[in-house]
Amino acid sequence: MEQRLFALQRLSAMAMAPFVLVHLGIILYAVRGGLTAAEILARTQGSLFWIPFYSLFVISVAVHVPIGLRNILIEWARLSRGAASVCCFAFGLLLLSMGLRAVAAVGGLLS
Repeated sequence: MEQRLFALQRLSAMAMAPFVLVHLGIILYAVRGGLTAAEILARTQGSLFWIPFYSLFVISVAVHVPIGLRNILIEWARLSRGAASVCCFAFGLLLLSMGLRAVAAVGGLLS
């Protein structure tokens, strides 16, 4: 189990890398261009590119972060592997649901 989680965390990190780079590039472009939040939102709403882009970003984060947090809880908080796994699985589901809800809202899919 530990080896699979190790591999999954590394794979999710590799998946996240291009998302992080593009996201940071967009932030720099928006800030330097003086765009307001409303202007950025107007550009992203209903986009057939940004909705799947940020959905995949959220999914990769929801996989990556709980695995790292699980390791921290085991090593530093001295939680058992089982307890840490349950806590982090629940946290991963929370990240996933909040992230996808944000993507849906920004993408104009929620009214």
